[in-house]
Amino acid sequence: MLLALLLGLPILAGLAGIILPAFGYLPALGGSRFSLSHFAELAGQPHILRSSLTGLAAGLATTCAAVAIVGTFLAGFAGTPAFSRIQHLVSPLLAVPHAAAAFALAFLVAPSGFLVRLISPELTGLTRPPQWLVPNDPLGLSMVAGLITKEVPFLFLVALAALPQLPLRQARQLTAALGYGRLSGFIVSLWPALYRQIRLAVFAVLGYSVSVVDVALILGPQLPATLPVRIAQWTADHDLGARFLASAAALLQLAIVLAAVVIWLLIERLGRFVLIRLTSSGRRLQKDAAPRLISAFTMAACAALIFFGIANLCLWSVAGLWPFPDAMPTTLTPKIWLRTLPQLWPALQTTIALALTAAALALFSAILLLYRNGAADRGGNRPRYELLYLPLLLPEISFVFGLQILFISAGIKPAFWSVLAVHFLFVLPYVLLSLAAPWRELDRRFERIAAGFGKSALRTLLTVRLPLLFRACLTAFAVGFSVSISLYLPTLLIGAGRLTTIATEAVALSSGGDRRVIAVYALVQGSLPFLAFLIASLGPQLLFRNRRAMRT
Repeated sequence: MLLALLLGLPILAGLAGIILPAFGYLPALGGSRFSLSHFAELAGQPHILRSSLTGLAAGLATTCAAVAIVGTFLAGFAGTPAFSRIQHLVSPLLAVPHAAAAFALAFLVAPSGFLVRLISPELTGLTRPPQWLVPNDPLGLSMVAGLITKEVPFLFLVALAALPQLPLRQARQLTAALGYGRLSGFIVSLWPALYRQIRLAVFAVLGYSVSVVDVALILGPQLPATLPVRIAQWTADHDLGARFLASAAALLQLAIVLAAVVIWLLIERLGRFVLIRLTSSGRRLQKDAAPRLISAFTMAACAALIFFGIANLCLWSVAGLWPFPDAMPTTLTPKIWLRTLPQLWPALQTTIALALTAAALALFSAILLLYRNGAADRGGNRPRYELLYLPLLLPEISFVFGLQILFISAGIKPAFWSVLAVHFLFVLPYVLLSLAAPWRELDRRFERIAAGFGKSALRTLLTVRLPLLFRACLTAFAVGFSVSISLYLPTLLIGAGRLTTIATEAVALSSGGDRRVIAVYALVQGSLPFLAFLIASLGPQLLFRNRRAMRT
């Protein structure tokens, strides 16, 4: 019930905040009668169908590619030394915000980007940047590539958490004895059970990719932009009457996400049919070296693109004169940092304050919820956390815009606490999901010993369980901190431009700012989550340096 109140009520209120204005009812702006005129106005907008279909196709393509890459890599390499190496290479990418990763990719593939500079003019003959629509190509391929490089690590780490629950070694031995290849054996024996474990995360990837705004602004098409971007533009219109149009469009975006879910359910049915046919055919498909190598190369390429792009951002942030097609800048200077840091300092303070407060509140709430559900878990009735995915499955632009309208109607002015409340809504699911598995797997004999000494339940929690879970709590806090750092649309809409963060400033600069300044903002945004995870990793090492078992 507490979880339903924390997550369900704000989301329902946000949805109500777009449904009523979409049908013309918003007394604060003069709408006192229900009407369908705003849907007719939306249908008359130029290229509205193309904007809708571009976002839908990009989301489906991203999800299909991410699931295929992660599934094929797990099937081909789980339990091998190569798997561990790729795992350590890909895991840090989860800390990189979407906007920073999008900037890193954009600076690489742009017509005057680093990749073209490396081969020009020797291999291309180019002495000036080519006229390519990359990024911001009309088909959204750059946006899909940027989303894949971020969603593959997310799905991979979710699958890693589910993999220990499967009999991997026994299934490998059994399918190898029956003559199956590594891919076909894994797909036949383990993939259905693994997919059930990660299915909600897949739907979260689908919902985010269909309705993403910040990555679409940086890498997506411009004329026309995707529907979520156009909704964000209408919400920022000085004409308050555009809020009715934006509400109708937000309701359309919600319908598009639901359509994407229905299409994905059909894809699941098709996959189930293919799996049944493959199993019943008896084909062993032993020659699977090519797809295995392609999946390993793709996983490594996702990590390499981000790391290479971040290195390029570092170079741009200290570059002086850097004419095309020179591969390296002629001079290096710290002037850009010295000039930019005083300007970004207020946004940086707000960003850190929001992230620290939201992550701390989310961690405290997660501990209370897990502690409350401990009795149910001990009784064999394991708590289910599907409700946590609700803020991740619904499009941000829909219910957050509805919350903005409700705040305006209620006379609530944009302030730190209103933005913090929305950040908490998105941070809590990630923190609770990060902490739930370690909390459940802790050996309860420690608590039984404490109870035998007459310690109360609260004292046992504070002096036994939480110290043993210190690293897990720090990691969950770092995850929540990283999520808050990367939130762009909730900050933009609820803050109404009066509360700026590094994310909102960086995305605002993407429309035509100096590359050197953009690089500084992107690096600052990317470094904050890295520092949080570094503290989470080193904290137990320092605090429990005299207790070896407490460091892990």
